[in-house]
Amino acid sequence: MEKSEKQMHFVLVHGACHGAWCWYKVVTLLRSKGHRVTVLDMAAAGVHPKRLEELNSFSDYCNPLLEFIEALPQDDRVILVGHSLGGICISLAMERFPQKISVAVFVTALMPGPDLDILAINQEHQKQLDSYMDSQLTFANGEDELPTSLLFGPKFLSSHLYQLSPSEDLALATLLMRPVGFHRGQEIQKETALSKENYGSVRRVYLICENDNILKQEFQKWMIENNPSDEVKMISGADHMPMFSKPPELCFCLQDIAENY
Repeated sequence: MEKSEKQMHFVLVHGACHGAWCWYKVVTLLRSKGHRVTVLDMAAAGVHPKRLEELNSFSDYCNPLLEFIEALPQDDRVILVGHSLGGICISLAMERFPQKISVAVFVTALMPGPDLDILAINQEHQKQLDSYMDSQLTFANGEDELPTSLLFGPKFLSSHLYQLSPSEDLALATLLMRPVGFHRGQEIQKETALSKENYGSVRRVYLICENDNILKQEFQKWMIENNPSDEVKMISGADHMPMFSKPPELCFCLQDIAENY
């Protein structure tokens, strides 16, 4: 492969129940183009040593990303890529360190904004999600309370996330999944508040995945309509996991973004 004339530093952030491992194909492709690539496990995800019970807030979950961005040299600007739940993680980083991010890429991701808070996004998403099927819900505060964590089940993964992905990648996911915590109410709304001055100063690109069965295309477009990004791209034939179902197409989009931002 030819080297890109414009080499960039990509930081890749995974979605719920996943870890840095899910980017292995994308990392290989981007590095073959000469780019720097950093992949991170959020707290209590992937091989990160924290346990879910040790996290007290969503910021705790995002802390590996926030610490990494904070430690970057002042002149090192990155392309920040968030998948699914990772969209909220990169939004927090945009709010805190806008000067260190050249562009943020939301890959079929939750995309809150100054005028679109996470509670509104969650409410709209729940309208479009029929069932978690065989996923495991934990009720640490008792069965009468709302669930406190979620672990995707194999049937839910195969029908809602990986239906167009290679079977070996689905098998890998079933071996490496870890539960993710639920954060609700006024606490997370306050924690994820975003400003036009910081978050709004960072350029954003949204990558729609055409055949996503968990964050459906209509829901992705609803977020874009209510929080317009600078650019929108479509990955045709991609399920919720384009890094598995359409890795060359995903990398082509990221490469194009590197050239234009």
